[in-house]
Amino acid sequence: MASLKALKIRINSVKSTQKITKAMKMVAAAKLRRAQEAAEAGRPYASRLEKVVASLASTITVGPNSPKLLAGTGRDQVHLFVVTTSDKGLAGAFNTNIARLARRRAGELIAQGKTVKFYTIGKKGRAVLNRLYPNDFVHSIEPGDLGKLAFADARGYAEDLIARYEAGEFDVAHLFYSHFKSVLTQEPTEQQLIPVSIPAASGIATDGVSAAVEYEPDEEEILADLLPRNVAIQLFRAMRENAASEQGSKMTAMDNATRNAGDLIKRLNIVYNRQRQAAITTELVEIISGAEAL
Repeated sequence: MASLKALKIRINSVKSTQKITKAMKMVAAAKLRRAQEAAEAGRPYASRLEKVVASLASTITVGPNSPKLLAGTGRDQVHLFVVTTSDKGLAGAFNTNIARLARRRAGELIAQGKTVKFYTIGKKGRAVLNRLYPNDFVHSIEPGDLGKLAFADARGYAEDLIARYEAGEFDVAHLFYSHFKSVLTQEPTEQQLIPVSIPAASGIATDGVSAAVEYEPDEEEILADLLPRNVAIQLFRAMRENAASEQGSKMTAMDNATRNAGDLIKRLNIVYNRQRQAAITTELVEIISGAEAL
């Protein structure tokens, strides 16, 4: 059984930890509002761009002269998983859930005889996946604070991915991120990034508007310009969603840690008071016994 001094030291240690977790919860709450506003502000543009690309893609016949980001390589053998997480931990299951979804999808594709490679944006995602797929990484990026990433960063990542795609390093790219719904709910999400999924895209609603549109220049030239931009926009949206999801998950995790520290302090105080009372009782018994002996 621990001594009174050891219990006192442990109680003070847990109290110090509780102060830290409480402070981290407040910081996460302050960052969450800005990150949530940024994520929600970026959704309409990314969604609308997807619809525009889908509308254009549905009007042309994919052929040899079509943009490669639309036509694909003609193969479906090598899949690249672009897994976006954060560089920091203490965010509950935020990073783990994204990596778990990527692992499950990788297992399904490998079982079908496909080759899966990984392109990670975020140190925590690489740490999880590297244990299972140490030889399947093509690149890893440590972006730092997700809330401070700009569109220029996403555009740089997109240009690197497109260059690797055009070099024939992979046939299909899948994007993994966490879609922010609320402070308590962040949904791991998979999205086909390269090439554009025409069957899925053609089913996107067009807001009930049906009109004959003539394009100048033609649709394929417009797509050649829009498709690389779409890759960058989808990456940027994923990182904005991740920034909000990270802070929401961190806020919840630190709140739970603060509550658990409070419960532990109560239990340790009970043990401390019982041992202290037992020590006092023992001393009184010794004093009374000594007095009776005289």
